[in-house]
Amino acid sequence: MLPRGEITGYIDVAQVTLYAFWIFFAGLVFWLRREDRREGYPLEAEAFGRLKSPDPVLIPRPKAFLLSNGITKYAPAPDPTYDTDVASRKREPWPGAPYDPTGNPLTDRVGPGSWANRDDEHDHTFDGQKRIVPLRVADHFVVHEDGPNPIGMTVFGADRQVAGTVSDLWIDRGESMVRYYEVELGVGGKRVLMPATFCTTGSITRTVKSEALLAAQFAGIPTTADPDSVTLQEEERIVSYFGAGTLYATPYRAEPLL
Repeated sequence: MLPRGEITGYIDVAQVTLYAFWIFFAGLVFWLRREDRREGYPLEAEAFGRLKSPDPVLIPRPKAFLLSNGITKYAPAPDPTYDTDVASRKREPWPGAPYDPTGNPLTDRVGPGSWANRDDEHDHTFDGQKRIVPLRVADHFVVHEDGPNPIGMTVFGADRQVAGTVSDLWIDRGESMVRYYEVELGVGGKRVLMPATFCTTGSITRTVKSEALLAAQFAGIPTTADPDSVTLQEEERIVSYFGAGTLYATPYRAEPLL
């Protein structure tokens, strides 16, 4: 007679449970590794620029995602397209060597100035409103009385020169927070958006400072097609412009520190 819990003289219930857990866990790891390859694949061979053939075992089959705006996206994309007109060159031929912009470093999409092709559509809240808009549109939002109100403050660039004046704040209706400062430039009254994460507001000095760009470079900030809203693609380009400025606003920023 076998002891309680044994299936045979060499296998018991605890051993079978352990093996079943190992098999389940190995399958879970394999499934997760396939799922994280839905975007960013197939890979590009850095040395030659050719796309590597997708592995049918490790790359999952395309899955349909129905978005809230009614558009259906597939991942992985059936026919992925890649931009090949980025104005840049490699410093060295070997893989991993950095790229240098060959034109305007603030708009060449290199390094911290790179951006992805997103839909040129507006992000919306759960009730269908445009998510990021200025206070003149979302007039039920106000700046807290205990904090400094940046509207009307002078904006300075990294060179301590005047870039313009804050004319409005753009808020995120979904998160109830400020996303952009609307800056009215001194020449021509052009208005551009400055991400709130790229500037500091002085409550005592009543000034707004950005270390990302020089004052003259504010004129090159990408604008929005609608003066009262911003699309996902426009956000990508605006943020990347400031990101590029952190490294390329002046030539010495890209040099090594000794």
